[in-house]
Amino acid sequence: MTHSQAPLTLVVWSDYVCPFCYLEVPELDALADRFGPQLSIKWRAFELRPAPVPTLDPDGDYLHDIWARAVYPMARERDMTLRLPRLQPRSRLAHEAAKWAMDHAAFSTLHHELFRGFFEDSLDLASPDALLDTARRLGLDEGSLSRHLAEGRYRDAVLKDQQDASYWGLNGVPAMLLLREGEALDSIQGAQSRDHLIQTVARFI
Repeated sequence: MTHSQAPLTLVVWSDYVCPFCYLEVPELDALADRFGPQLSIKWRAFELRPAPVPTLDPDGDYLHDIWARAVYPMARERDMTLRLPRLQPRSRLAHEAAKWAMDHAAFSTLHHELFRGFFEDSLDLASPDALLDTARRLGLDEGSLSRHLAEGRYRDAVLKDQQDASYWGLNGVPAMLLLREGEALDSIQGAQSRDHLIQTVARFI
């Protein structure tokens, strides 16, 4: 296989409290369907407001303004249901839970449900009990998840993802890096249309 024929990898950094990351999920799912084995999509953690950075005020003007100007219009365009969450939790534990799910062949299921739960039902992503209840509802091994969260087994992996984003000069999400055999071909920042994503990837297929 020549270098140009090697599969592409799209590394996606996102945060479960970022509405634009959730809005990009169906676009990326469609991208995976479009290119199949020619493209591998890898999700990575990016905590927008790690401690001690203050979390946003759920009732503050900033969130209400950006949701009115950008989030709700984009959600309508993409036929998605989003509601401004009643809380703004830290997302570290949710990212750790997602890492656990990667090792238990359940990432896609939990990944989608964490986004949906937060942006439709105001799921408290910082609550171990809420995360374990989510795992239980999905039929996942909540006992295993509970042990791993309590031990912080995936904390370093989450921090490593954040460090990798900094290495590539990415400081916001959603952010995507298109790679072939470790070589960066292009970067994509912000929520993008399906057509834009397809055109970007197709240039390198």
